[in-house]
Amino acid sequence: MASLALLISPANILFFSALAIIGTWGTAAIFNPGPHGLSEVLYAFTSQNANNGSAFAGLGTATPTLQPSFNFYNVAGGIAMLIGRFLFLTPLIAIGGSMARKKTVPVSLGTFPTDGPTFSILLIAVIVIVAVLTYFPAYSLGPIIEQLLLNAGKTF
Repeated sequence: MASLALLISPANILFFSALAIIGTWGTAAIFNPGPHGLSEVLYAFTSQNANNGSAFAGLGTATPTLQPSFNFYNVAGGIAMLIGRFLFLTPLIAIGGSMARKKTVPVSLGTFPTDGPTFSILLIAVIVIVAVLTYFPAYSLGPIIEQLLLNAGKTF
């Protein structure tokens, strides 16, 4: 359940970002073409997953018009907000229910202490490693390609 709760947010962000990039309903609202547009879409869905809803200035997400691309971002962003707010809580509630049913186990020789620096360092390392492996490839793609194209003399 913990793994499921951990994977819901990245899957939500990357799924809706991919959905926006593959069709004209999402790419028509990107006002900065090229790799920067990918960064705009990723940021918008990351923000919506975190219940903020902000976006880069070059992404037309906040205009409820009859154009399908603008309506796509409004509807997909709303769904991403609902998933980011509520869906990941389901496995966490299941974990809490499971922990409430468990009996207290006395401390023994095989118990890993959670009040020392070793646990803190391991916890922070796991959080950083999982976050880097989950988000870094997608988030670094836009700026790296944009810089490589800029070095080659192509601007957008």
